Amino acid sequence: MAGSSAPPPRRIAFVHSGIRADQLTEAAGPFWVRRFYETLRGLGDIEGGNLAVERYSAEGRTERFAALAAEVVGRNPEVIVVNLNDLTKTFMTATATIPIVAITQDPVAAGLIRSLAHPGGNLTGVSVDAGVAIVAKRMQILKEAMPRAAKAAYLLSNAWDDRTESSYREAAKQMGIALTGNFISEINDAELHRAFAEMAQQQIDAALVDEGGSFLAHRALLAELAEKYRLPVIYPYRDYVDLGGLMTYAPDLGELAQRMANDVHQILGGAKPGDIPYFQPTKFLLIVNLKAAKALGLDLPPTLILRADEVIE
Repeated sequence: MAGSSAPPPRRIAFVHSGIRADQLTEAAGPFWVRRFYETLRGLGDIEGGNLAVERYSAEGRTERFAALAAEVVGRNPEVIVVNLNDLTKTFMTATATIPIVAITQDPVAAGLIRSLAHPGGNLTGVSVDAGVAIVAKRMQILKEAMPRAAKAAYLLSNAWDDRTESSYREAAKQMGIALTGNFISEINDAELHRAFAEMAQQQIDAALVDEGGSFLAHRALLAELAEKYRLPVIYPYRDYVDLGGLMTYAPDLGELAQRMANDVHQILGGAKPGDIPYFQPTKFLLIVNLKAAKALGLDLPPTLILRADEVIE
C-alpha cells in the first residue's frame, strides 16, 4: 500500500505598503515582521515546512495598491497579511471572502470594521493607534529632553484631517511648542533629504515621525538624516532607535506581532476573521539611544534615562 503523501503547505500572502518584498522575512524584516514569523514558528506554522509565504510590496507607491491587490487576490492565498489603512481598504474592495489580518491605525474610525470586539466580515488584526494621547506623550518626552524646544515638525505620510491637526497643535501648545505638519505625499530618499533640509532652514528644534509603514521602509535614512542635521527626533517604533535614532515611545510591537501571528494561526485552524477581536495596544515602551544623543550633542536628563524601559548605550 502506498504511503500517504504530506498535505500541501498552507499559503499566506504578506503584503506591505513600503518595505521591499525581499525584506519581509524573519532574517531581514523590521522587528515586528521578525517577531511575527518567530511566533508562527512557535505555533507550528513553519515556512518551508507546512507554510508557504508569498511576499509583495507596493514600495511606497499608493498608485500600485489596486493592481497589487488584484494580483494577490488572483492567486487566492488562504490568508492575506497586510499593513496600512488604505492598503487594507483596497484589499477589502478586492475580496470579501479571503481572510485578511491587518496592522492599521484605528480600524473603526477608518470604517474598516464595525467594532473592535466583533469586526465582522473578512478582516481582523491589530491597531497601532493610541490616539492623540500618545502624540501628546511623545511631545512631552521631547520637551523633557529639550526644555528649550519651541518649534517642532511632524513628518506625515497621510494628510491630517482638521480634527487631528487641531488636537495635535493644542497638545503641542500646552508644552509651549509651535507644531507644523510636514506632509510628504511620496516617501522616497529625495523627498526625505528635501524635508530635512527644509526643517533646518526653518530652524526646527525637534521632530516627530508618524506611524506610516512607508517611513519605516526608510528607517535607516531617517536616523542618518537626523544625525546629519543634528535634529532630535522621536519615532513611533523601536526599529528606528535600533538603527541609530534618538528615542521612541511606542506600543510594544512584539505584542502586536504575536497577536497577528495568533490570528493567522486561528484562521488556518478554521476560525472566521470577523469573530476574532481586533486588538488594541496595551503596553507602551520608552526606548532611548544614548549613542544617538551624544552624536546630536544632547545631554538627556537623568530622570528621562531612568524612566526608559530600555537604554541603548
